[in-house]
Amino acid sequence: MSIAKNLKKFRAEKGYSLEKVARLSELSLNTVVKIEGGTNQNPTIDTLSRIAKALEVKVDDLLQK
Repeated sequence: MSIAKNLKKFRAEKGYSLEKVARLSELSLNTVVKIEGGTNQNPTIDTLSRIAKALEVKVDDLLQK
């Protein structure tokens, strides 16, 4: 669940909507919603890399507990 919390935290810090994160990371809105909502607790490293790049953080930051 830490990925979901961290995604939400970094997104809020940037003032980004879920749609903006999806657009910047070139992922579907549904994918981002599922990760932040905790439905998808095991996203691929590629997906995490895209989200991290969109939020200007490291993948490790998303994985922190």
